[in-house]
Amino acid sequence: MPLRRRKDAFEIKGPEQLALMRRAGLVVADALEAMVEAARPGLTTRELDAVAERVIRAAGAVPSFLGYHGFPATTCLSVGDEVVHGIPGDRVLQEGDVLSLDCGAIFQGWHGDSAVTVVLGEPGTEVAALLRATEDAMWAGIAAARVGGRLGDVSAAVETAARGAGPFGVVEGYGGHGIGSAMHMDPHVPNVGRPGRGPALVEGMALAIEPMLVLGDAEVHELDDGWTVVTDDGSPAAHFEHSVALTADGPWVLTARDGGAARLGALGVAVGSLGA
Repeated sequence: MPLRRRKDAFEIKGPEQLALMRRAGLVVADALEAMVEAARPGLTTRELDAVAERVIRAAGAVPSFLGYHGFPATTCLSVGDEVVHGIPGDRVLQEGDVLSLDCGAIFQGWHGDSAVTVVLGEPGTEVAALLRATEDAMWAGIAAARVGGRLGDVSAAVETAARGAGPFGVVEGYGGHGIGSAMHMDPHVPNVGRPGRGPALVEGMALAIEPMLVLGDAEVHELDDGWTVVTDDGSPAAHFEHSVALTADGPWVLTARDGGAARLGALGVAVGSLGA
């Protein structure tokens, strides 16, 4: 089916395009799983990045991030107070590190994008709560991504879940985005908002929903490398992300192996279908 665009310029995908995005999403899921399994103290972030690149290329896909506006790696690996966009390099991972892994892949011209945060070793109580709150906020946003709603419903759901989980800072200057034939597309998906506001959510849209929470103050800044975003107060951060297709039956998580069935089912939300 030819690609369709609405007058609001948001990219609307048909079943064939969403099926290719699903392929890209599963490649990303495989790459993230391989990195999580490989991550250990003593490994450099560059070595971990190479794990993802091998998985992506072996699947016949291409890394989305590599060369994107000059970004020099396949993944963004952010450690400790690094919120997002950490550049893999010679940094040696240590026991207790909070590590966010963000990965994207292109399959036959269509993108998948997902992120997860883990701890090397046993997390402390506060860090464990931070990771749980961030992931739960992401799923709350996904559950709100329903045809007939508004983008503000997604943002408000993320914010409500995040702020209700504890005294965590919600990073507001960065957020999710549309995704499809390009990695970053309209609309921008803020992690704060008001329900019933913003663009209408329509069948065939695809969104990357990605809250970023911090253990301290939410103020952040970008380092001189032009990429890495860190917390002003040095507190650790967490970042979770999934790419989600909006279908007539409900959201379908393109970067989750089960389409999001387990987590959405627990929230009482029906999982969509990608169609024929």
